[in-house]
Amino acid sequence: MSLSKKLSLFKWISILEGISFLALLGVAMPLKYIFDMPEMVQHVGMAHGLLFIGYILGGLILMKPMNWSAQQSIIILGCSLLPFGPFYVEKKYL
Repeated sequence: MSLSKKLSLFKWISILEGISFLALLGVAMPLKYIFDMPEMVQHVGMAHGLLFIGYILGGLILMKPMNWSAQQSIIILGCSLLPFGPFYVEKKYL
């Protein structure tokens, strides 16, 4: 797979991971704890978990071809833990 295709795939995963994280925190968790509807957390949580793994793997795969420094790599991978982090990575580093 070419670098441009890997980068495009990582951008999509980054955006979707960010959206799933916000949906989990902003929609699914309140539904679970306020309205006693835990089903949404199961579905959104599974999607977010898979996208999170894809984000981390994509970041690790792109480290070398993109010539990211150790500091940049830590920031990019660490942003997966912040609600708006993947959007920051998509704008600043991709």
